[in-house]
Amino acid sequence: MRLLVTGGAGFIGSAFVRHVLGAGQADSVLVLDKLTYAGNMDNLAEAAADPRFQFLRGDIAEPADVEAAVNQAQPGAVVHFAAESHVDRSILSPEPVIRTNLNGTFTLLEAAKRHGIARFVHVSTDEVYGSIPEPHDADETYPLIASSPYSASKAGSDLLALSYFRTFGLNVSVTRASNNYGPFQFPEKLIPLMIANALEGKPLPVYGNGMQVRDWLFVEDHCRAILAVLRQGRAGEIYNIGGNRSLPNIEVVRRIIAATGCSPDLIRWVTDRPGHDVRYALTSAKLERETGWQPQVAFEDGLERTVAWYRTHRDWVDRVRSGEYRRFYDQNYGNR
Repeated sequence: MRLLVTGGAGFIGSAFVRHVLGAGQADSVLVLDKLTYAGNMDNLAEAAADPRFQFLRGDIAEPADVEAAVNQAQPGAVVHFAAESHVDRSILSPEPVIRTNLNGTFTLLEAAKRHGIARFVHVSTDEVYGSIPEPHDADETYPLIASSPYSASKAGSDLLALSYFRTFGLNVSVTRASNNYGPFQFPEKLIPLMIANALEGKPLPVYGNGMQVRDWLFVEDHCRAILAVLRQGRAGEIYNIGGNRSLPNIEVVRRIIAATGCSPDLIRWVTDRPGHDVRYALTSAKLERETGWQPQVAFEDGLERTVAWYRTHRDWVDRVRSGEYRRFYDQNYGNR
């Protein structure tokens, strides 16, 4: 395959690029990335040494940038990761998530239709299902109940992608994954934020009572699932991807405290996020049944590997947390 990977300098996108190249699953990979705060060329240092790898800086919401990427890559498939993906940022400033997640997806779909690209995998999130009451797990037919501008933009882009299958016959599949974690994750999400702060003895800000439940998926398992959908997924179908490990946020924080050896006194209870979903839960039965994929990395092992990576990559953390990140952190947590 010749692949065009959008958002390939981000956390999950770069992991996918490293995975497909390392597994010999692509003849060439061109990454199109705007290199916003969460895009980092350090994430692609390993891939950059591979002659099959190419990089183009550009914005998926700009038709000229997308056209240039398609002309250069001549892809047989597009794997679309690029997104504004942080809920808190979407609450503070909704416009970027609408532009990137909706307008950007539309621009890519139009290019795929125009150029007759054979395969399009649209990477989404379990957050489109909203808060799932116990004891239910969301399957792919569960109603979409978006709670934030971020999840609403992703739900909209999912529907837009699927419409291009139904209306134009574009070979599109949509994936919806639970919370990812692992090396190279930008330290604004729960696990990398807590690890980075714990290693420096800084406060650990926990929303509300910390009992929000999330299902945790190691990023390498996610990449294997996306490749399975790319290879075996059916056009016009949605595939959930879960880690089969649900935990309250405060339990995750306590495990990070134990793994890093920091003091529990670092926990700081902060005012809860507006519209904060209480529980995410999904089933991956369809993906497992159709492709044979299953998560392989237990949460305990994945967390241990993640903490070890952040311990040995403090310089990476320092670089990505400078400047714009500091402003966001102060704005989001400073008054809570």
